Amino acid sequence: MDHLRKRQPSAKLYFLGMKHPNPEVPDMDIAGQTRALSARLGLTGENVFFNDGWVPYTERQNWLLDANCGVTTHYEHVETTFAFRTRVLDYLWAGLPIVTTSGDSFADLVLREGLGVVVPPEDPEALADALEKVLYDEEFAAACRERIAVVRERFTWETALAPLAEFCRNPRPAADRLPGSAPLVRTPELSKADKVKRDLRLVREYLDAGGPSELAKRATGRLRKIARGGRHG
Repeated sequence: MDHLRKRQPSAKLYFLGMKHPNPEVPDMDIAGQTRALSARLGLTGENVFFNDGWVPYTERQNWLLDANCGVTTHYEHVETTFAFRTRVLDYLWAGLPIVTTSGDSFADLVLREGLGVVVPPEDPEALADALEKVLYDEEFAAACRERIAVVRERFTWETALAPLAEFCRNPRPAADRLPGSAPLVRTPELSKADKVKRDLRLVREYLDAGGPSELAKRATGRLRKIARGGRHG
């Protein structure tokens, strides 16, 4: 946004939510870094705006329909490769041209179908250029919206659930299931000795993963589940 405002002073960026609605989820470090950088560059309140809370699910359309594009950026990471970012479904629903960094399935879709612009991760100049294109090139943005109107139909519930609904109407064994294989049976309940071994194994895993703090967090979660009447063994 610092690069973009020098060319397009009217450009505005709005973060829909900076704090998770679940009070037990801690704030992410990147959120604090983003606020600090925006303030240092003099962007906050002029070109960049932060919603301190979290836009309720039933109200998100009020913000999306007032926007001109949807942005999603992420680092190059294995999580990115396998992510399915549902915020992009909201962008498609609202007919918003999309600016996204490369690396996930939606970036491939945007590039393949002409739904916006895909840029490399951590490239501010490329990101600024992409935002300028979708926000101020009216012909390009209109073409993106036309393609989005077609592509988003692939992601409606009716279309997405069609294969599952068809299978439920006509269930059949998986192709790789061996003929004559035994029917599915319930897993036998663990003995007391096996439960102790399992719990000791989990203790070792938690200690290896995060030390005493991780073990304490897991134990607290187990106790809360028991208190709520959840299954345990």
